[in-house]
Amino acid sequence: MEARRRSSSKLHSKPTTPTTTKASDALPLPLYITNAVFFTLFFTVVYYLLSRWREKIRNSTPLHVVTLSEMGAIVAFVASCIYLLGFFGIDFVQSLILRPSPEMWTSEEDEEDDVIIKEDSRQLPCGQALDCSLVTAKPAKLIETVPVRAPVSFTSEDDEEIVKSVVDGTTPSYSLESRLGDCKKAAAIRREALQRVTGKSLSGLPLEGFDYESILGQCCEMPVGYVQIPVGIAGPLLLDGSEFSVPMATTEGCLVASTNRGCKAIHLSGGASSVVLKDGMTRAPIVRFGTAKRAAELKFFLENPANFDTLSVVFNRSSRFGRLQTIKCAIAGKNLYIRFCCSTGDAMGMNMVSKGVQNVMDYLQDEFPDMDVVGISGNFCSDKKPAAVNWIEGRGKSVVCEAIIKGDVVRKVLKTNVEALVELNMLKNLTGSAMAGALGGFNAHASNIVTAVYLATGQDPAQNVESSHCITMMEAVNDGKDLHVSVTMPSIEVGTVGGGTQLASQSACLNLLGVKGASKEVPGANARLLATIVAGSVLAGELSLMSALAAGQLVRSHMKYNRSSKDITKVSS
Repeated sequence: MEARRRSSSKLHSKPTTPTTTKASDALPLPLYITNAVFFTLFFTVVYYLLSRWREKIRNSTPLHVVTLSEMGAIVAFVASCIYLLGFFGIDFVQSLILRPSPEMWTSEEDEEDDVIIKEDSRQLPCGQALDCSLVTAKPAKLIETVPVRAPVSFTSEDDEEIVKSVVDGTTPSYSLESRLGDCKKAAAIRREALQRVTGKSLSGLPLEGFDYESILGQCCEMPVGYVQIPVGIAGPLLLDGSEFSVPMATTEGCLVASTNRGCKAIHLSGGASSVVLKDGMTRAPIVRFGTAKRAAELKFFLENPANFDTLSVVFNRSSRFGRLQTIKCAIAGKNLYIRFCCSTGDAMGMNMVSKGVQNVMDYLQDEFPDMDVVGISGNFCSDKKPAAVNWIEGRGKSVVCEAIIKGDVVRKVLKTNVEALVELNMLKNLTGSAMAGALGGFNAHASNIVTAVYLATGQDPAQNVESSHCITMMEAVNDGKDLHVSVTMPSIEVGTVGGGTQLASQSACLNLLGVKGASKEVPGANARLLATIVAGSVLAGELSLMSALAAGQLVRSHMKYNRSSKDITKVSS
């Protein structure tokens, strides 16, 4: 019974916030009064001394001859200088030393959301992970990118009681964070309970070396560890006059090396150039009426230019950065699909556009009371699915990137020739894809590069579906001597704030590219730059793989770099 009482008190206990002793607490007066006194003293004695010295100059009196009052003023001047130079702003200086330097990861809206998340973090059913591998497992040595906390043990009776309650089902696994007030211990207990229930070891899944509190309530629920994906660097990619070292997270051999070769060919040929054709995230709710005629009336109302300004005001009030751009509708019987498109600043923008759409739906409900909102998303958006509407209309950032590769670079670096590349592109990427009935897949392997860059920079990896829509074009130019190559990608969905971009590893990769956080100068500039980098990297990847195919190098390179020589029979299970 005593052990159970201790366990219950531990489950409901709240962590206390340690108090910090400030250096200014040693002052006899409050800091702001002390500062005011010395400020006044400093300016007063300076004014007095300047007045006295001016009078001495007029009367031809030596400056070194001082009166008692002047000596007191000099002493006060020295004392105030010492204070102002050595002690003024002591709270500010101390805060800079003790407080971590702030990172510009989010816009003001995202910062407000972060505050809400932090305030409610102890009540949110999200999980963390901690080292609770089986006794036989040894923790792997990791390169730390975030502060690593001390491992949590399960030797106490309290911890054992909690683990047993999770195994028995009396304590829900998802509630451990809110009950314990310690995300790391919650994940450790969850992990140990999972191992006992399944009888399977998680010793190979790393636990230490990750800031699990950073995902609380926003990135992953009920985690028991994290997966390691190696990150390679391709480049430098010379794009629009700037060089970028492109991080790529992948487990596929040859991918980084191939993209790196493409970057080299582009660099030796003078670089690539890109243009952002369109920038707008979409959301398309589905509404239903009693008749198709009534659905058509709403369609005409929404597409009437005279109503756009009113709808924009309603939509835009949900965000400082979300600005309504277009509304397009499609009817299926008495069902109406409404595709809203809006700018989203440096965020990928799904939540932003959803909030604006909800505002418009509430407004339309008053104008069309017989409207039934079936769902905030009706797949006419279309998110994370191959869709012609994204291929034609675009979603996120629509980018075209091109380069002219010199003939000698094609021969010496890419080991092929211009004529062979042009022919292969026509027969493979264009004709072959058409024969397969491809939707937006007129390329060699754009999704390879998109997914690798997305994983490294904290994007939503599921959005590689529409973000990989790409048509690769190749043409001989300059009398057939050089190669013009381009990629057109109508729906690159990226952001530099929110989601996984705030995690330490992904944030570091964004920082490497110079697009970390929100742009202070031009809202949305960082996200648009990231989209062009993705397109430029795809251009490099397409160029290299097509060259390998034309030269018959693909199988040889994969046999060399994509096959492990490790004897798997000797690897412990």
